[in-house]
Amino acid sequence: QVQLVESGGGLVQAGGSLRLSCAATGRAFSNYRMGWFRQAPGKEREFVAGITWSGSKTTYAGSVKGRFTISRDNAKNTGYLQMNSLKPEDTAVYYCGAEFGRGSTHLPSTTDEYHNWGQGTQVTVSS
Repeated sequence: QVQLVESGGGLVQAGGSLRLSCAATGRAFSNYRMGWFRQAPGKEREFVAGITWSGSKTTYAGSVKGRFTISRDNAKNTGYLQMNSLKPEDTAVYYCGAEFGRGSTHLPSTTDEYHNWGQGTQVTVSS
């Protein structure tokens, strides 16, 4: 298993930017595909972005495409989510998930396909 810790959340005005980090310990992070999800109050946890174990392939939810960028630095055992042009509707707790995926280009976008999760970091976008 891999342990994940998110950081970088906070309060930002609409149009601003934040960069979230997901630090991994335990098993070799480079073997794991990674996804970012978010959960707003009263709503289901939803997929935001995903990246393969090597970083060669990424995918995004339509609501964030063109504004958010997922990346990873396997040498630092850390994944990132750069969020630009933030909107009030981006307000949520953001979670990173990881699942073993070395050698695969499959990028799951549902929560039940990830079995390692961080504790989440709050992002609040004011209008």
